[in-house]
Amino acid sequence: METRVPKNTTVMAALLRADLTTLWRNRRSFVLVLLVPLVILISWKGLVDKLGGMFVLSSCITIGLTSIGLMGYSNSIARDRDRGVFQRLRVGPLSAWTIMMSRLTVQLGMILLMTVLVFTGGYFVDNIQVSPVGYTAGLLMALLGGFVYLALGQAIVGLIRNPDTVNSTTRLVYFIFIMIGMFGEFGVLGKQIAQLVIWSPYGVVRGLLAASLDPAGWNMNTTWALLAAVGYTILFVSLGVKWFKWESR
Repeated sequence: METRVPKNTTVMAALLRADLTTLWRNRRSFVLVLLVPLVILISWKGLVDKLGGMFVLSSCITIGLTSIGLMGYSNSIARDRDRGVFQRLRVGPLSAWTIMMSRLTVQLGMILLMTVLVFTGGYFVDNIQVSPVGYTAGLLMALLGGFVYLALGQAIVGLIRNPDTVNSTTRLVYFIFIMIGMFGEFGVLGKQIAQLVIWSPYGVVRGLLAASLDPAGWNMNTTWALLAAVGYTILFVSLGVKWFKWESR
């Protein structure tokens, strides 16, 4: 009896349905990830006149990207690996890229939704005006920034197998990026830290978003930041793919 191998499109559609169902069942975490940048956006309303609308929007989106890539993606991968989900999927006629592509597609959808919500909140709550070109470029840079943090999450879950350790590590990295990133950019921690923050994943992504929302402000430093973001993505993906194991033991 001949065994029929399903098409990649059929497999991808089935995996997407399963991943979306899982996301819906864990909708509390999903909602919290979306709420974090919105709460910060609303609480920073008084800073719009002092720091500029593009700084506030780019900071909120960057924080949201960090939450999705670290707190969401890496922890879900570590949890499913520990439960044997990937091991069971690998038994079937599925290629490795379809399994991971389905997960990444769902995360990219979350990134787009989060970015649109921040844009909407910035317009109606904080009265931040952005041109149509700025919105389009901002969405593209949000996707690129999302790749940076998703790749970082993949690197963490590739280097660490234990799901509890992954959770602790992502929380620590999240705290460092957000706290040191924000305070470092304000110059509170000194000039050297401020310079390090600018070229860290946090500073690179935030700078790209700010420049894309106001295309007239794009300069050579922004171009270097773009190259740095691509470099970070390649580095993290290389580590994540090289060391990733489908089983937790």
